[in-house]
Amino acid sequence: MATQSIEGRADGKRVTWVVALIALSVLLNYVDRGAIGVAAPLMKEELGLSATGFGLAVSAFFWVYAPACLFVGWLCDRFCVYRVFALGVAVWAISTALTGFAGGLISLIVLRLFLGLGESIAFPGSSKIFAAEVPVERRGIANASVSAAIAFGPAIGVLTGGAILGEWGWRPVFWIFGAVTLLWLIPWQFAAAPMRARAQTVPASERVSIRRLLRVPALWKMSVVHFLSNYGFYFLLAWLPLYLVNTRGYSIGEMTALTTLSFTTQGIVALVGGWLSDRMVARGANEGEVRRWLMIAGQIAIGTATAGIAVADGFAPLAAWLAVAGFGAGLIATNLFAIGQIFAGPRAAGSWIGVQNALGNISGIVGPIITGLIVDYLGGYGYAFATAAALSLLGALLWWKLIPEIRTLDL
Repeated sequence: MATQSIEGRADGKRVTWVVALIALSVLLNYVDRGAIGVAAPLMKEELGLSATGFGLAVSAFFWVYAPACLFVGWLCDRFCVYRVFALGVAVWAISTALTGFAGGLISLIVLRLFLGLGESIAFPGSSKIFAAEVPVERRGIANASVSAAIAFGPAIGVLTGGAILGEWGWRPVFWIFGAVTLLWLIPWQFAAAPMRARAQTVPASERVSIRRLLRVPALWKMSVVHFLSNYGFYFLLAWLPLYLVNTRGYSIGEMTALTTLSFTTQGIVALVGGWLSDRMVARGANEGEVRRWLMIAGQIAIGTATAGIAVADGFAPLAAWLAVAGFGAGLIATNLFAIGQIFAGPRAAGSWIGVQNALGNISGIVGPIITGLIVDYLGGYGYAFATAAALSLLGALLWWKLIPEIRTLDL
């Protein structure tokens, strides 16, 4: 018994380190993904990009990212997820660094395509590991660590990227961010070694095919609400720095402070929300219903805040609305993938999240292009903010009415 207890504690520590490194990788994921938004005020001018051209460059990431999630989720359920994860990180780190050498729209789009390919590992891979290794009563805080990383990534990216941008220009932003991400591979090789040796794969007799998953109505419904959850977040991530500097007239320093406030709020709320949801589940609350209502609250908050940002008059009201947006995004990010993990269970978590994330991230393909067209042809950001707010509020309604009972399905 004593030996089993010691082994259990050792396994627990290894899982904790792996979860922490996954969270760090997601933080770097969003630092690298959001670098184009930070660099936009100088990059757009130097490369001669219109708003539509910039929207195409942002959108290009998702042309590969969304469909690649399908394939990567399949890989995670059939091969060693730890090795697949490391390969994805290496691809996106190199792509980020090379973006600093982009000379125009075409090269920028090509590098964004490779960035999307590499970053497609993040959520299918992390969900596969969490579903297999993390106990139910710790699922909230594990996903919250990733959710906080989704928030702190842009916050750190804007803060450090803004400083680099102001001091050295936009190209070093990508060189430095890419190099830092490559360094992550060193601790990952050591922390994941024991689990990598166990080859975390699903036996052939227990595998759930993508074709079988696509016949499950709950997966399609989750993909719809995932699309609506992503639209508002990606809108703010990609366009907020450009909007604050070029339309509202704020300096790069003021833009950095405002966006950092929003993302920092998001990260804190994600951690607190994950901890509280775990406490509620441990005390007997229905996990599915707890996470459903947190999603509804998050969608309402980010939808209302997006509308508020568009009409806010002055620095202080704008900061308040950005904090509300961060509050909503923190609740959404903590629970969105946790709910998918519940539906799928350990056997199919990689493939399920791969499909859900692929379909949900179609918003990343169409959203930036729609926003660019609105800005170029409708004369400003007003309709773009209204569209993002309306879709977020629609998401709240569908989380309430469309999503069925949240429980592990018999696949």
